Amino acid sequence: MNFDPANYEAQARDAEKVFWHNRAAAQNKQLEADHQDIGTRGAVTAGKNMDGFLALVRMLIQDNGFAHTDICTQQRALTLPGFFRPTKIWDLLVMHQEKLVAAFEFKSQVGLSFGNNFNNRSEEAIGTAHGLWMAYRNGAFGKNAPRPFIGLIMLLEDCAESNTPVTEREPHFPVDHAFKGQSYAQRYDLLCQRLVKEELYSSATLFVSPHDAAMNGRYRHLSQLTSLETFVAKFMDHSRSLL
Repeated sequence: MNFDPANYEAQARDAEKVFWHNRAAAQNKQLEADHQDIGTRGAVTAGKNMDGFLALVRMLIQDNGFAHTDICTQQRALTLPGFFRPTKIWDLLVMHQEKLVAAFEFKSQVGLSFGNNFNNRSEEAIGTAHGLWMAYRNGAFGKNAPRPFIGLIMLLEDCAESNTPVTEREPHFPVDHAFKGQSYAQRYDLLCQRLVKEELYSSATLFVSPHDAAMNGRYRHLSQLTSLETFVAKFMDHSRSLL
């Protein structure tokens, strides 16, 4: 299990290029569909935008002794039992000897409505993880199942709107001081930090990336806890505990 940060950083830059390139291509297709007026508005989506990050996680899994495990990326093999709902479809699962080793979620936010989207992404991330751990505690993944690694990768557009401090209404009680005067980028980072500190996720990393990353793969992290380096190190530690 060799850890070379440069390999993962290079893969992350490639993932950024894939994300922004695919997103631009999807938007162009949508514009063409709208122009043709054939009833396909909204049909073109960016479902493959995060494929570069999926490749990064696949490399991480294989580098850490799980090369011969089942790395599930097809939708038919991504369903896990839930607790508050029957099932949940994840973005990538790692199965080994019929045991769940790891589950990963990939999320992104680009464009307007940062407030609404931040709330939606927060609720999704919290609910997804909480439901999994409740199912785990109730034996949904088998008797004496090892504690799985739960990973979250989030990409946020680096732009003026995401970096502008936000003011919250406080009609009854004061907002948590940690959120005051923060931008949405900082709020996403705090969300990821707290998801890890509260043990909802084993690790969560936040990539803040501008549109021109399609050319150069540029990104930044806002804290060490939510960095790619920490994400990789935590998965390595988890792998050692199982192998």
